[in-house]
Amino acid sequence: MSKARAFFQLLKFRLALTVAFSSAIGYLLGAHELNWGRAALVMLGGLAITGSANTINQIFEIDLDKMMKRTAQRPLPLGILSVREAWVFTVVLGVAGLALLAYFFNPVAAALSLISLILYGFIYTPLKTISPICVAVGAIPGGMPPLIGWVAATGFLGLEGWILFGIQFMWQFPHFWAIAWVLDDDYKKAGFKMLPTPGKKDLRTAFQIMTYTLVLIPLSLLPFYFGMTSTTYPMVAAICGVLFLMQTFYLMRTISKKAAMSIMFGSFLYLPIVQIALVLDKI
Repeated sequence: MSKARAFFQLLKFRLALTVAFSSAIGYLLGAHELNWGRAALVMLGGLAITGSANTINQIFEIDLDKMMKRTAQRPLPLGILSVREAWVFTVVLGVAGLALLAYFFNPVAAALSLISLILYGFIYTPLKTISPICVAVGAIPGGMPPLIGWVAATGFLGLEGWILFGIQFMWQFPHFWAIAWVLDDDYKKAGFKMLPTPGKKDLRTAFQIMTYTLVLIPLSLLPFYFGMTSTTYPMVAAICGVLFLMQTFYLMRTISKKAAMSIMFGSFLYLPIVQIALVLDKI
């Protein structure tokens, strides 16, 4: 593996792109008119900051990554990159992303991004081996991208931005727990405590996944209630929410890895569909 490819792998590009995409969605919803160029700039800033956070995560977890089949071939466990090189990469990416948001948009968006970076890299990451509360902590930076995009467009922390945050924050729980269920054996090797207390793949955990997914349905309808969208969006959000919820009933009935995997893939589809519907039906 070349060093260039190794640095690219540190980004966790697909994950970073998903996060950056939701920040662009937030920007498009907050902007008075659709400016795709500036939305792409927000996305670029989000990509850099998320890549920086992802690299911090891998620096702290080198020894743990060596224990797991899923992560053993990453650049740092393999020794292709040194910790020093990874830290330089992290700082360059983080500073570039924050500077971009501060210069082209506003300091509030940059400040929120910095808080998100610190929460993910320095608080959520070490908590993963300490307590299942890590998922709730990780859901805060995970939910912030659309709020950051909204603030980049408007310059202030408005109710609409917090609604976007709330939807993505609540989505994190079924998403994270489904992944933790699927990867439980690998996670246990590294001592990760990702499933809710008592950390078992049982009906209690399945019920919690269902509960958070259920709460997501009325939460996803708030943009319509507060006049952010027309009538098409709530129909799309309700249908997606019910389909997502049905997958959790399947998990409660079967307590199976297959059902958890369907929730995991369902969560990957749910968020972009709902967010794209938000932008297309924006008032």
